[in-house]
Amino acid sequence: MSDTLVIIPTYNEKENIEAIIRATFDQEKAFDILIVDDNSPDGTASIVENLQAEFPNQLHLEKRTGKNGLGTAYIHGFKWALDRDYEYIIEMDADFSHNPNDLIRLYNACAIEGANVSVGSRYSVGVNVVNWPMHRVLLSYFASKYVRFITGIPVNDTTAGFVCWSRKVLQTIKLDKIRFVGYAFQIEMKYKAWKHGFSIKEVSVIFTDRTLGESKMSGGIVSEALFGVIKMRLKGLPK
Repeated sequence: MSDTLVIIPTYNEKENIEAIIRATFDQEKAFDILIVDDNSPDGTASIVENLQAEFPNQLHLEKRTGKNGLGTAYIHGFKWALDRDYEYIIEMDADFSHNPNDLIRLYNACAIEGANVSVGSRYSVGVNVVNWPMHRVLLSYFASKYVRFITGIPVNDTTAGFVCWSRKVLQTIKLDKIRFVGYAFQIEMKYKAWKHGFSIKEVSVIFTDRTLGESKMSGGIVSEALFGVIKMRLKGLPK
């Protein structure tokens, strides 16, 4: 068993899932993987189940009955990890927008350099986004600047979904009180970690938009992030 679990939420990722699993297991450091599948009708979970025969102790699968949002999938995975002995828990997308080769860099930022949270950041050094249309780059970039301005959090990429959490951070944050489920979930988690006094280190990565499968981005997810930040700042968030 590795000391680090990589959580990958899935919904209709049959084109990517085997490749992302193999790429993760090909890293020099050993990682375990938990797939949290939201009842994908395309058979994503069946592909994972077949691979479990090859990786019986490293690859785990949790199947949920419906499509309940990215945030709830990660919280499900966080609780699963905390019930076991993982010291570090990493969020990663299934579609190769996050490069598995960067997993060790996120891990090292916490395990060796001492950060409590490490963020795979698109915006800590310039703008490192590939294959996104310009309007989407601008929306994401200025959304993160907006969040930083409103909340004061010292993170350049607050909506980033490539994140390594140390166990004690997830134990401290009351996961059942997380309010948001879309991109605002990523903001809320970082905000709560920062408010608790945990150190957050940004690791510059290159984000590459998916080439296979369909994006799960929606207008509702974006508006939740934009307006949710104002609610967070004005009302405050319970620790």
